[in-house]
Amino acid sequence: MSLFFVFLLSVLRVTYHKRNRQHMKFICTGDWHLGNMFHGIDRLDEHRHFLDWMVEHIEQLRPDALLIAGDVFDSGNPSAASQKAYYGFLARLSSLGHRMKVIVTAGNHDSAQRLEAPRPLLSCLQVEIRGNVRHLWSTDADGTPHRTVDYDDMIIPVDGADGIEAVVLAVPYLRSDAISGESYSEGVSNFMSTLINRAKALYPHRRRVMMAHLYATGAEIAADDASERIIVGGAEQVTLRGMNDHPDYLTCGHIHKRQHIHDTDWARYSGSVLPMSFAEKSYTHGVDLVDIGPDGLRDVKQLRYTPQHPLTVIPDDNEPADLTINRLCRLIDERLPPLTAESADENAVYVALRVTHGKISADDIAVAEKHIAKRNAILCKIQKIMPPPDIDTERESINPATIDDILNLDPVEVLAKAFALKHGTPLSERQREMLSEITANAKNDTEL
Repeated sequence: MSLFFVFLLSVLRVTYHKRNRQHMKFICTGDWHLGNMFHGIDRLDEHRHFLDWMVEHIEQLRPDALLIAGDVFDSGNPSAASQKAYYGFLARLSSLGHRMKVIVTAGNHDSAQRLEAPRPLLSCLQVEIRGNVRHLWSTDADGTPHRTVDYDDMIIPVDGADGIEAVVLAVPYLRSDAISGESYSEGVSNFMSTLINRAKALYPHRRRVMMAHLYATGAEIAADDASERIIVGGAEQVTLRGMNDHPDYLTCGHIHKRQHIHDTDWARYSGSVLPMSFAEKSYTHGVDLVDIGPDGLRDVKQLRYTPQHPLTVIPDDNEPADLTINRLCRLIDERLPPLTAESADENAVYVALRVTHGKISADDIAVAEKHIAKRNAILCKIQKIMPPPDIDTERESINPATIDDILNLDPVEVLAKAFALKHGTPLSERQREMLSEITANAKNDTEL
């Protein structure tokens, strides 16, 4: 009897260790924005640097799948050079010699149709593209035809090298015409829940990993950052709270800062691979390595990537901007690396200068530019900060006392002062021109 128990214990131990070793590895990423121009600078070399880094890590780690959750390109009409970099990357992956599935979904910056165009060809290379939500025609019992979402098209089986089986639920960016519900949030939540239930019905014993491109309620974005297309008023915010029947893991694109979603362990933004604005200069970048075991999510860790060109703001955002030109030039010399033959341009720092409006002249700016030219840095932006306003005086100037005062107000000036009070910087000439055009058109429409 004792020998039997020893044998049973050894079998259980082997089974436990074998089960504990079984797992699948997913590399999750998104928001590449290939073709992005950073203040007029073509970032193609930066993206090539990242893609080279990706190939090296994929070759070392040998993941079971690579998931790219939207915004592969920065625009719906990407340049030929950025497309060449993308397809060249996929071709390099196919030649690595190990079985790996690549799954790509469209983001709001992508053209879904353009991204999906090579789908039949790329599927031969184990690359699955999901840009559009496909529909099927079906007939009711009374013979009435109607369109239904082809959820099966977004359910992609992935077989792991260790015997673990999973399905990836590849959800592209959902435009309002692809969903139904009382609100956008409700429509997206219903869409995702229906997809999960369909995957459970088709593959009840497989682990489920979902990828999406959305703005989750509570997600942290950089203040005054125009790089993330967030609709004013939060009309496209999606709440995932209370999603009881959730996937084992959800990787999301759209928000550029890596973070948990709703403080969950099972849902995250992997973040953008490059900073898209100076507001994102402190973000960490990279991709997520997700470990899925027989019982679900085991671990998530970030593979840190250091972008080729760091970003810096001089003076920093928490420092006063009302510096003399001499002090500004000292900061430039102190904080920017020297220019050498070895370092020239390859790792140049992208620089934004913050100066007080009216305190630094055009000649002073020229002096600062000469100092930057002697460092391994590229001046990308000059942000003019309004001097601290006299709040009472400014408010009094835009608060009319009588009806006649209201009628005589210049709407452009009111908006300009309100903008300066809120943002600490004046309207640009272009912004003034646009406001003048809008108010003139509104006045003409009113008179008609």
